[in-house]
Amino acid sequence: MMLTTSAAWFETSLAAARGSNNVRDYLQAFHAADSALTLCARSVVAAAAFESQPVASLSPGEPTQWKHEATFEAGAVVPVAQWPGSLRAPQCLIEAWRLGTRADARAYLLTSRGFGRTRESQVWLQMELVIAGEQIERHWRRVAAHPF
Repeated sequence: MMLTTSAAWFETSLAAARGSNNVRDYLQAFHAADSALTLCARSVVAAAAFESQPVASLSPGEPTQWKHEATFEAGAVVPVAQWPGSLRAPQCLIEAWRLGTRADARAYLLTSRGFGRTRESQVWLQMELVIAGEQIERHWRRVAAHPF
């Protein structure tokens, strides 16, 4: 009876340790992605102050290049060289687009990816950034599934 109880408590302890490690990896990846998104948004806002009017040749639909691995890896910037305890540094892809209903505004889709200790522990975050004159709108969302 004592052996069975000890084995059950041991299995419960292992499951709790695995669960807490998974939560730690997720939180680390989330904070890495969130920081990359914030840094990218700051650089876009700073650069937008020096840009001219929006480019008319941009596609009016929401950008989808972030869904393709080769395009994401080629165009993503690394706002911080290293994230402590992560497998890789967080990345951010900046895609400009034109809003069909607001021709005077500049819009950007920012997509960031943060890592935990393993490749499987990734968090993807996005922000739609709309700049119209002095007004800046930020629309944040979490990408539920990894695109690739």
